[in-house]
Amino acid sequence: MKHCFYNETVGFFYNNSRKELTTYWRTKDVLVVALGLTVSVIVLLTNLLVITAIIINRRFHYPIYYLLGNLAAADLFAGIAYMFLMFHTGPRTAGLSLKTWFIRQSLLDTSLTASVVNLLAIAVERHQTIFAMQLHSKMSNQRVMILIFCIWVTALLLGLIPSYGWHCLCALEKCSSMAPLYSRSYLTFWAISNLVIFLIMVVVYTHIFIYVKRKMTRMSKHTSFRPRYKETMISLVKTVTIILSAFVICWTPGQVVLLLDGLGCKSCNVLAVEKYVLLLAEINSLINAIVYSYRDSEMRSTFRRILCFVCYRNSKYTPTVVKLNTTDRRTLSQNGHFTVDSSI
Repeated sequence: MKHCFYNETVGFFYNNSRKELTTYWRTKDVLVVALGLTVSVIVLLTNLLVITAIIINRRFHYPIYYLLGNLAAADLFAGIAYMFLMFHTGPRTAGLSLKTWFIRQSLLDTSLTASVVNLLAIAVERHQTIFAMQLHSKMSNQRVMILIFCIWVTALLLGLIPSYGWHCLCALEKCSSMAPLYSRSYLTFWAISNLVIFLIMVVVYTHIFIYVKRKMTRMSKHTSFRPRYKETMISLVKTVTIILSAFVICWTPGQVVLLLDGLGCKSCNVLAVEKYVLLLAEINSLINAIVYSYRDSEMRSTFRRILCFVCYRNSKYTPTVVKLNTTDRRTLSQNGHFTVDSSI
């Protein structure tokens, strides 16, 4: 019969995994916390701005923008989770109860998983609409809500599994180095799951990239080729390139480090880089808001309306009347609703 260590302290498991547990604030601890809190605050503000813009602007009431809003919500949650970690790290870790430690890690796992799965959902949605030569998906609001629900159920399951059994409290020899209360097999599973999602995203966006390039080449040979359409296509290619680059840079190092730890690599000094790769993954939550939102002219216009709310209220200008110019065109669809010329 296995002996479990439910009544032991966090320090007991850290000693078992040979992970350093400091009792005083070192310079690097202060720098990591300061940088982490700064990034968290920026992530919170930017993604809150995105969510507000999508709520108040009816032109964003389409499936892609609902998914963008959900991505912003996941990244907002990631900012909160990372901020919680910053307030419960360093010398404070030793004073945590096992329950608080699991909450700290579950918040991170759930939020980061939700962000990644959202990115995949957006990639699939863009793939479908682009190949159907549409600006917006014909997916119903009900299906979008079901998809969003499934995203969060998946994220919650992956984030909460360790707290409800997939840990090493009853098998100390299976404890990981980076997360001393987690089983190495869970880290392996979590890393491989995210890497699989990453590979699917690469395939989807590569397919989009190749299709757009070929479409541009064919259409540029015709005299009737519209410059505005070409501009949208080029913008889309740039967006796809930025998305892939940001995702590779921010996520690959962390997933590789987790996988090495999960596989029990003794010669790999994973503890030396764990805080930095986690911070890099968190930065992706900031980049998401910039890439998916700032490159949309209508979104930028809505941001200005939100940030300059006092200016609009004190003037005779009404925000519901927006003057159209050559760089902010909308096309009227057959059902009478405006659609936004988006580069997402």
